Amino acid sequence: MSEDWAAIEAPTMTDLDTLVDRWVDLAAGQRQHGSHLEADGNRDRIRETLARQIALSEVRVARQDGRIVGFVSYTIEGSTFARSTTKGLIQNIYVVPELRGLGIGSQLLDVAEDALVAEGADVVALEVMAANEAARRFYMRHGYDAHRVTLEKPVESDTP
Repeated sequence: MSEDWAAIEAPTMTDLDTLVDRWVDLAAGQRQHGSHLEADGNRDRIRETLARQIALSEVRVARQDGRIVGFVSYTIEGSTFARSTTKGLIQNIYVVPELRGLGIGSQLLDVAEDALVAEGADVVALEVMAANEAARRFYMRHGYDAHRVTLEKPVESDTP
């Protein structure tokens, strides 16, 4: 990695528009792997979510030459049910395509995991699209394995 990399850091509200753009890029890219999330159609909702996460210190960014080139968002899972573990959730992780494979994603993941452990997490979980082989390999190299599998099928309608 280049020597001019800044440390992974907490963003400020002045970074919000760029973070929203990066999330839209992430969501658009996931469509090729079967994601049902609309990218630009969720811009307002993710703006609210990311603003809250910035305020709660639940997001980190990677910068190169002042430009945000990646981010990770995370939280401790809430539940109405009693649980035997405290689960940390990696909600989103993204690195701009031209800089993938340089260790940025690994740094972002490490920072998020450390923050979740500091908040009391016993386990850390995340979701990945089943068709996204590269992402699945990335997470498996970092010790993640399937815990729960979601199955789905399209529902066809008989009505014209």
